[in-house]
Amino acid sequence: MSLIRLIEIFHNPNNFKHLSISGWVRTFRANKFIALNDGSTIRNLQCVIDFEKIDEKVLKKIASGVALNVEGELVKSLGKGQDYELLVDKIKIIGESDPELYPIQPKKHTFEFLREKAHLRIRTSTISSVMRIRSTLAFAIHDFFQKEGFFYVNTPIITGSDAEGAGEMFRVTTLDPKNPPVNSKKNVDFKKDFFAKETSLTVSGQLEAEAYALGLGNVYTFGPTFRAENSNTSRHLSEFWMIEPEMAFYDLKDNMNFAEKFLKYILKYSLNNCPDDFIFLNDRYSNEENKKPIIERSEMGLIEKINFVIDQKFKRITYTQAIDILRNSKPNKKKKFEYIIEEWGSDLQSEHERFLVEKYFKSPVIIYDYPSKIKAFYMRANNDSKTVGAMDILFPGIGEIVGGSQREERLDVLEKRISEFGVDKKELWWYLELRKFGSTPHSGFGLGFERLVQFATGMNNIREVIPFPRTPHNASF
Repeated sequence: MSLIRLIEIFHNPNNFKHLSISGWVRTFRANKFIALNDGSTIRNLQCVIDFEKIDEKVLKKIASGVALNVEGELVKSLGKGQDYELLVDKIKIIGESDPELYPIQPKKHTFEFLREKAHLRIRTSTISSVMRIRSTLAFAIHDFFQKEGFFYVNTPIITGSDAEGAGEMFRVTTLDPKNPPVNSKKNVDFKKDFFAKETSLTVSGQLEAEAYALGLGNVYTFGPTFRAENSNTSRHLSEFWMIEPEMAFYDLKDNMNFAEKFLKYILKYSLNNCPDDFIFLNDRYSNEENKKPIIERSEMGLIEKINFVIDQKFKRITYTQAIDILRNSKPNKKKKFEYIIEEWGSDLQSEHERFLVEKYFKSPVIIYDYPSKIKAFYMRANNDSKTVGAMDILFPGIGEIVGGSQREERLDVLEKRISEFGVDKKELWWYLELRKFGSTPHSGFGLGFERLVQFATGMNNIREVIPFPRTPHNASF
């Protein structure tokens, strides 16, 4: 008898009668009812035990966390809470679990507690739903780009350049930490290191992706990135995944239109393919919101918020327009913002971004043409000498979710920008050389995958949307 997954049974129950199912026990009630889950769906299968058919020694071993195989007949359930149930003929214990020691008991656990049990938290309903949606979103990303004719490029994880100019990078070295070689200036001599230069874990694959876009046309990366930022917040991780498309012959307008199309596609795909998980998380989200003070509650449910993004045309405004709106807004005039907007050139915070989306426009917003001083060196300078062709996409409940720009394709302008930012030209010789040989206007954007999963699942803390979170003082698993 071939093994069947629960998701197949719930989708087509009429196709099954006598079955063999393997999974983990979620709950065991009254010595008769097993709630069995195999990870393929949020829904448990109720397995009903006939005492006369099952050995008492086997029954005594059944508890939450136990892995087992059950065989029996699938019938319509007469009880509440499920449409079908399994009348069990045989039970085989595959993996025992001591109920006194198993930490994931059938009760509500805090997420803080579950993070300490990151290797087992996938057995909970919430985390398993989040991770199934994460998997579906990842597939949707590849599906979208492949349908659009993009090529998937694997950019280096180890790099000698800081794409963002932030300097918050994890160093990669094989030198003896207790006694590293030093040069004549008493500095660490990285020429004697493995790569003969100072190297780090990447913060972005963008620069390398640009090189490939200027040969293949349209490319995308989807891989891990790292930031040694000592931020212990609900919005930051030290290891996270980035989606970064780069498109040759695209200007800023093309870039904005494409990013909007991309976001709508992957969110719609995930909604259509994970209905049970979204219903579960939507209920959870509503319950969590109801616990908050009325003034802090979201005006939309989780599924409503996702459909809000899918159905709305994204509003496009310049940074200058955004500043004018914010400066003249009631929260700003009444000092309700934590960061008061006083002048042009201010860096927008999450509270400003959410105000524009949720209160003012009531639609997703794209802000473009930012002050050059607050954006990266590689963004194309506009003719006004004050702004660059950058764009950010803002979502309800989260603020910025995408950041992108038209890239600077003019060699002389790029060299000037690099000097202004204090970036080492020697490290970027190859990037500058791209502007010497067949340079062309090109654009791209970056999307933090975990930030997207957080939005789609309604989780408050980004640590709940990645299997094993890496944060300051935390690399236990």
